[in-house]
Amino acid sequence: MASILTGDKEYFKGVGQIKYEGPESDNPLAYRWYDENRVVAGKTLKEHLKFATAYWHSFVGSGADPFGGQTHVFPWDEKSDVIERAKDKMDAAFEFFTKIGFPYYCFHDVDVVDYGNDINENDRRLQALVEYAKEKQAASGIKLLWGTANLFSHKRYMNGASTNPDFHVLAHGAAQVKSALDATIALGGENYVFWGGREGYMSLLNTDMHREIEHFAKFLHAAKDYARKQGFKGNFFIEPKPCEPTKHQYDYDAATVLGFLQKYDLMNDFKLNLEVNHATLAGHTFQHEMQVAADNGLLGSLDANRGDAQNGWDTDQFPNDINEVTEYMLVLLQSGGLQGGGVNFDAKIRRNSTDPADLFYAHIGGADVFARALIIADNILQKSDYKKIRAERYASYDSGKGKEFEEGKLTLEDLRAYAIEAGEPAVISGKQEYLENLVNRYI
Repeated sequence: MASILTGDKEYFKGVGQIKYEGPESDNPLAYRWYDENRVVAGKTLKEHLKFATAYWHSFVGSGADPFGGQTHVFPWDEKSDVIERAKDKMDAAFEFFTKIGFPYYCFHDVDVVDYGNDINENDRRLQALVEYAKEKQAASGIKLLWGTANLFSHKRYMNGASTNPDFHVLAHGAAQVKSALDATIALGGENYVFWGGREGYMSLLNTDMHREIEHFAKFLHAAKDYARKQGFKGNFFIEPKPCEPTKHQYDYDAATVLGFLQKYDLMNDFKLNLEVNHATLAGHTFQHEMQVAADNGLLGSLDANRGDAQNGWDTDQFPNDINEVTEYMLVLLQSGGLQGGGVNFDAKIRRNSTDPADLFYAHIGGADVFARALIIADNILQKSDYKKIRAERYASYDSGKGKEFEEGKLTLEDLRAYAIEAGEPAVISGKQEYLENLVNRYI
């Protein structure tokens, strides 16, 4: 491995290149299902899924939770100099990216290098690491799926960034987004994400919601216009989330963001980056959120993780439920795939998972679940009566009066007349249990 990838130190000793060994392998440091060159539905698994590693959870997350501090102590965090410490972290990151074999990574600006309160100094730090990342990307062939700015952790953003009631705070958010956009463009990032971590409110008693949402739209237009002027051709993604840390966030779920994009003339540039655990918090299944996005041409990218039924917050665990992920992949394949994005493992190893190899086990398991689910979903679509059953359920709209209704040719009076003429409808089974069993059969 070239020195530009490893730096002066190997951080994940004893772990080599993770390779595909097939379903019969007992090697915990090998893929059993993710054969990146396997062709499914006309594309390789690598092309379908475009796996990415999340810089923040994997190389910044300390294991802290609301009830306890750091449990993950990283050897790349030892130096006192900000730039040198960030370069060590990037050495570790690209060593992992290369060994795990994913084609992409994603980052927040403050994950790459620590920020202070001086805008110019923050820019200097980020630009230094961008130059370092350029060398590593060139040496490894690994690409940036998307970049973003962290506009929620700093105390100045306690009331949001682009929706903050203080214009001074909004301007700081804009400065940070400009720098993150510049970094994303310089690194050839294929997309850029807006996650409004605190773009919402805690109480309507002190909130002008209409004004804040208007500001949100103007902020996004300004960022989009700037990036396009700099030659950025990629997608902008919004990542919906309903709550936590705010009581109610303006990007609550896919349908809410759809309405926002339509109202404020942003549909041509923005799509959705959907996260599993956020769908759960919104009271939806992830396949529901994917379907809403796909039906409106907005299925851009996925953040792969899961929540915990016994915990009420965003636990960001690695995905492991093959049944659920198969349903995700049924939506993905039937909608034509992701538009610009990929599958980013926005997930973290558990607080008590403290061995360096644990990070590999987590990503290997997540990749295998998605790859296996995609293969299963394709088999269901190609070999079973799944599509036929769904089509037959709506057959009454394919001809006659039903087709005329879909074509907008029937009035309310026409519908009433048909109801009288046709009499009481037959009771027709939805076959839900049959279809659930069908999915399990192919698993």
